[in-house]
Amino acid sequence: MNQQLLNTIKGLTEKGNRDNISRTKAYEHFFSKHPEIRWSLLAGVVSRNAGWNMCDLAGNWLPHILTERYRRQLFLTYEEANWRIFQDAYPQLLLYHYSKKYNRPLFHLGKHFFMTTFMEKEWQRFWQLRDEKRLVYALIINEQHVIERPVIRKRSFVFHSVLFLLQDWLHYSTVLFPTCFGQLYGFSVANFCDVDARIHLGKKLYELLFTPDLFPFFYQFVLTTEPTGARYDYEQYGNHSPTAMTPTLRKTYPIIYHSIDGTDQWDVRNRIKSKWFRAPKRMKNVCLTDWYYKKQQHIETIVNIMSK
Repeated sequence: MNQQLLNTIKGLTEKGNRDNISRTKAYEHFFSKHPEIRWSLLAGVVSRNAGWNMCDLAGNWLPHILTERYRRQLFLTYEEANWRIFQDAYPQLLLYHYSKKYNRPLFHLGKHFFMTTFMEKEWQRFWQLRDEKRLVYALIINEQHVIERPVIRKRSFVFHSVLFLLQDWLHYSTVLFPTCFGQLYGFSVANFCDVDARIHLGKKLYELLFTPDLFPFFYQFVLTTEPTGARYDYEQYGNHSPTAMTPTLRKTYPIIYHSIDGTDQWDVRNRIKSKWFRAPKRMKNVCLTDWYYKKQQHIETIVNIMSK
C-alpha cells in the first residue's frame, strides 16, 4: 500500500505543480475538503498574488520601467520560489488527507518527499492536539526556510538590485486580499530578503485572512473568482476603471520545468526560534483600497513621464 500511496502523492503533486494557476486551484480545493488546514487557503490566496505579480511584469506599465532581462529574472524567481514551496508542502497536505482517510498518521512517509524533521514533528503534534494556528505558523516557518538558500540567497542579485527596490516602491510587493465588493486588504512586504521578516509577514497575512468579520468576504472572492493571473481578477469588483492592464498567465508564460534533488533540510543547521510561534501584534490600517488606487494613479503618471 505504501508504494502505491507514494506514487499517487507524487503524481498529484506533479499535476498540481504545473504552473501558478494549478497551484492556486490545488491549494484552495484542498482547503474546501479540509478546512482545518488553514495554511492551504493562505497559500492559495498568496499564490494568486504571485500570479498577479508575474503577469504585471508583462503588463502595460512595468515594461516601461524595468528591463526585459530583469523582468525575466524576476518572473523566474517568483516561479521557482512558488514551485519549491508547492513541491515541499503539497505532499505534506496529501499525507494528512490520507492519514484521515485511513484513520492513522502517515507522516513518517514524509521522508520520501524530503519533509524536514521539524515538519514531521509538527504534523504529529497537530494530529494529536489539533492546534490549527500552530500548524499554520509551522508551515509558514518551514516554507520560508525552504526557499531561503536556493532562491532568496542564490538570486540575491535580483532582490538587492536598484530595479527591485524600485519595483518594491511601486507597491508591486504588496500582498492583497480582495473582496467581491471592491475592497482590498493586505500588507506590504518589507525586508523581503530577511527570513524572519517573511515569517512575520506570513503570520500577519494568516491573522488577517481569518479575521472573523472579514473571512467570509475573502472566501466568497475565492469561491467565485477563477484565478487567471490578471489583475482584472480583483479590479473587476471595484468602482475604478482598471488602468494597469495585465494579461492572463497562461497566455503569457510557458510551462517552466524545474528539477531539484530534494528540499533543503534547513532544520539540521538552524535553531528553532520561539518568536516564530508568537502571534503578531494587533493589526492596523489593513484596508488598502484607497491607498491602492491612489498608488495606481501615481504609477501611471510616472510611466507616462518615462514613456515620453
